[in-house]
Amino acid sequence: MSVLLRASHSSSNSKAASLHWTAERMLSVLLLAMGPVAYFNPGPVIDYSLAAALTLHGHWGLGQVLTDYVHGDTKIKMANAALFLLSTITFTGLCYFNYNDVGICKAVALLWSK
Repeated sequence: MSVLLRASHSSSNSKAASLHWTAERMLSVLLLAMGPVAYFNPGPVIDYSLAAALTLHGHWGLGQVLTDYVHGDTKIKMANAALFLLSTITFTGLCYFNYNDVGICKAVALLWSK
């Protein structure tokens, strides 16, 4: 009986992993599409969308690094907490920059103009 429970739990994990992988790929394609949109139509909507997409992309990427290189229950919990804190600070900082300064799109344009 416990073998059946483990098998269904494993199937559930593999489906979740598959959905997560699909979401990562969709976000990567979305980021590629956002580049030209940000260039030709900069504005607050694209700035905040970039802030969210870049933060999520970085969060998932660093999460994979943690999965590969951090071992031990306590270390994993501490690393995940640090990753969530870093992602929260990153998103908050990008939103603050968008609201109080020129925004991500115009900042990149200013960097390229020099």
